[in-house]
Amino acid sequence: MLNSKIAAAFAVAGSLALTACGGTQWSTNYADVINPDVSKGWNVVAVEVTVPATLTVSEDNAYAPNADIVWREDPFGNRHEQVDAIITNAAKRGASGLQGTRAVKLLITVQQFHALSEKARALLNNSGVHNIILTAQVVDAKTNNPLSPPDSIEADLVAFVGDQAIAAEKQGLTQKVRITNHVAKVIAGWLGSGEDVRGTFTRNGR
Repeated sequence: MLNSKIAAAFAVAGSLALTACGGTQWSTNYADVINPDVSKGWNVVAVEVTVPATLTVSEDNAYAPNADIVWREDPFGNRHEQVDAIITNAAKRGASGLQGTRAVKLLITVQQFHALSEKARALLNNSGVHNIILTAQVVDAKTNNPLSPPDSIEADLVAFVGDQAIAAEKQGLTQKVRITNHVAKVIAGWLGSGEDVRGTFTRNGR
């Protein structure tokens, strides 16, 4: 079901071209629950991503499809598995900076993965957001004892649309590449092994 933030963001979407005036606040955010002095002793030996079957999927070519998962850049197929692969790849990259001696596992549950529909990507103007929400936790690889609490992570990212999207794709910056790069940086920041990338931005819809 479309959450209130998304609904509010698209309340102004009454035309093909949305402007950057006003808009909704989006964020990359996570709590300071992992001490870098501790995490530097970790080595992430496994990443386990869960994309619950209860998450809804839409293939509706609308500006704001009403679903938890909106993903179109891979061929039509199992969107849950495709999202799993993207987040798994991103998380492994984000955790690669930890080279300690204690083996740990990274557990991630996807709450929302909302990229752009074909229509939104082609026709929006100065609008569009990749809205990604995860829950992440670190556990000991041998005992499964928790080493961090389950933490909610927001990884919102400005989406490229129109001519900007076309130009980006020519440089290899597809939606998948940009989302993977962003989530990897977010995971690294959350783990305390990378730059703190938390911040907010204001933009209409996605």
